[in-house]
This record gives sequence, structure tokens and C-alpha cells, in this order.
Amino acid sequence: MTAVSAAPRVQRAVFTEGSTLRHVAVMTATGSVGLMAIFVVDLLSLFYVSLLGDQALKAAVGYASQVLFLSVAINIGLTIAISATTARALGAGDRPGAQRLAASGLATAAATAALVAAGLFALRGAILDDVMHAQGPAREVADKFLAITLPANVPFAVGMAFSGLLRAVGDARRAMYVTLAGGLVTAFTDPLLIFGLGLGVYGAAWAAVISRFVFLGVGAYGAIYVHGLVGRPVRKAVIRDFAPIMGIGGPAILANLATPAAAVYTTRVFSDFGEAAVAAIAITDRLVPVAFGVIFALTGSVGPVLSQNLGAKLMGRVRRALTESFLLSIGYVLAAWAVLFLATPLIVFAFKAEGDSARFLSFFCAAGVSAWLFIACLFVANTAFNNLGFPVLATAFNWGRATLGTIPFVTFGAKYWGVEGGMMGATAGAAVFGLAAAATAYWVTARLARRIKTA
Repeated sequence: MTAVSAAPRVQRAVFTEGSTLRHVAVMTATGSVGLMAIFVVDLLSLFYVSLLGDQALKAAVGYASQVLFLSVAINIGLTIAISATTARALGAGDRPGAQRLAASGLATAAATAALVAAGLFALRGAILDDVMHAQGPAREVADKFLAITLPANVPFAVGMAFSGLLRAVGDARRAMYVTLAGGLVTAFTDPLLIFGLGLGVYGAAWAAVISRFVFLGVGAYGAIYVHGLVGRPVRKAVIRDFAPIMGIGGPAILANLATPAAAVYTTRVFSDFGEAAVAAIAITDRLVPVAFGVIFALTGSVGPVLSQNLGAKLMGRVRRALTESFLLSIGYVLAAWAVLFLATPLIVFAFKAEGDSARFLSFFCAAGVSAWLFIACLFVANTAFNNLGFPVLATAFNWGRATLGTIPFVTFGAKYWGVEGGMMGATAGAAVFGLAAAATAYWVTARLARRIKTA
């Protein structure tokens, strides 16, 4: 396999040496900057929409976001698979194999993203009507918003995959540049398109499209031309590598789809309480990534650390990195929860939340956010499952939380205590599956250590 670039910069498995805590912290910190740029810009985008003065527009963005979340979840699953398989090859010292897997993975990601975008584009009306019960102006705006943004899923998916490859090779800084560049471009184009060109809420949609292409360009430069990590895709190799890539990617996609599926169900339940509830959910959906972007970055960054050390058969380092990831994530959630609680009045004011919408938003910041103590544990455990060769467990735990941990808890809580009860029901379900997943992650590492020792 001949690489597109002739000058790879990283020749060794960098995560198999030195402090695992430092590797996890550095990868998380750099990953957080890029992710936070995207999430903060998304929050600003909703803020700009709020300035248009129509609560139906906020509800429309909320509906559209849940549908887009489905495509993003699939993209994340593919990124996990491409990063894990490439990092494992690098950890074993097989750089040509890593280049081949990277090329095959990118081809698979592009084809899958195109199919997903086409499917959601065709079904967007049915999803809004029959699944989410969207109605009136909010439904019509959400439909047009999706028609603009869904076709850009292909460059988005490939750009995310490039970012995963940069993390796999240990270049956390350039992985950060991918998302940071997309966020900065969106920060500029959002107000320009929404207000400057008078496109209103659809200006936010076109800004998102532009950012997807920026993702692609910056990621391709780093992975292909700087590191020479991507070989030239060959049809036979793509077909041959499809099985090992989707061996991780398939379960990872199924696992990641559980979260948007649970979110869609929760939005469906809360939609019965009116536009105020859906508008509040739209705001919390933007707040959560900003508040917990570090958790998303940590779970995305620790994967290559686990994979490289597994490839090098250093299970002590694998277990240490897992423990450090749990401790870092829980400590961060507690700090973020405190900040959200103290900032509640400012959040309510900034997004023009009034009446029931303000009440729901305030309750989330005070109590509903507690679910993230357990969701963080679930995310870290699922990263371990995906990167240590047990992706089916990630699927089982995520769907367990999305179904048994969501439907009865949210439905019962909302029925007797309204939106606030539904939020706390979601917390209870997350606690059950988050703690069980963490315990299982340690069982997995112990089993692998015994297998390697007796091999």
C-alpha cells in the first residue's frame, strides 16, 4: 500500500510509553478545545435564533437536531471503528496495514454517510409527523432545515473520520484543528447568514453545511499530507477490510444510535406538554455538549490509548488508563454541574425562556443534569468495550439504557410529575446502566489480561 504522502511524521506507538494519565489528559484537553468550539457555536446559533423572537423557531431547531443526531451517531460509530483498527495496527508496528485500513475506513464512511443522508432526507417528513408529533410552523421549519443540512452528512462523516485518524496516530493537536476550524467558520457565518443576509433560521442551516466542508479539508490535510497515514483506496482492500472495520463499527453504530433514539423518545413524551417543553429541550440539548464537551472529548481520546496498549499487550496500562478516565470524568461532571446551577439565571435570560420553558430549564440545571454522573461512566465503559474487542457490550448497555433505562422511567415520571419527573426518570435509568457498565469494563480488562498471560 503506497501512501498519498511520502513523509509520515509519527513512526511509533506513542501511547505505549510514559504516563497514561498524561496521555489521557493531553488528548482530552486538545480534543476538548475543538469540540467545545463546535458546541459553543451550536449554542450561539440557537441564541441567534432566539433573538428572532419566535418560540416555534427554537422548537423547530430542537426537532431538527434530534433527527440530525441520528446521522451524527452513525458517523461517530464509524470514526470509532476507523480510529480503533488503525491505532491497533500502529500499536502492533504495522504501519502499511494502518495505511490500508485508514483508506478502506474512509471509503466505508463516505458510502455509509451517503446512504444515511439519503434515507433520512426521504423519511424526514414521516419522522417529524409520526415519530416526534411535530406540528404547525415548528414542523415546517424543521423540515426545511433538515432538507438543507442532511446532504452535507458525507463531508461531515469523512471529516470526522480524518479527525479520528489523527487521534489514532497521536496527533492530538491537529485532531483539535479539525473541529476548531469548523467551529470558528460557523461562528463567523452564523450571524452573517442569519442577520446579515436575512436568511433567518435557515442561515444557521447553511452555516452548518459550510462547516462540514471545512471539517473535511482540514482533516484531510493533517492525515494525508502531514502524516501520510492514508493509503490509496483499492476496491479489493476496501471489500476485505469491511468486515474488521464494521466488526467494530457495526456494534459501535448500534450503540451510538441508542442515545439519539432515547432522545427522540424523550422529545416525543415532552412534546405532549407543548412548545414550551420542546423549546426547553432544544436549549438543554445545546447546553449539554458545551457543559460536558470534555466528557465527549475524553471518551473519544482514550480509545487510541487503550487500543495501542492492547496491541502492545500492556494490560496494566490499559487498566490504569480506564481508571483514570473514570475519575477524570466524574470529577469534571461535578464541577460542570456546579457551574450550570450557578449560571441558571443567566441561561434563562440569554435564551429568552419564559413561563414553563424557564421552569423546565431551571430544573434541568439544578437536578436533571445529575444524570451525567452516570452517563459519563457509561461513555467511558463503552469506549473501553469498542477498543478492547467487546463492541457488542457497548451496544447492549447503550440500548439497555435507551429502552429499559428510558421508556419506563421517563414515561412513568412524566405521567405523574410532568417534565421534571421525566428528567429525573432519565437520571434513574442512567444510574442503573452506567454503574453496571463501569463494573463490566473492569471485568473485560481482567479477562483480557488473563488471556494474554496464558497465551
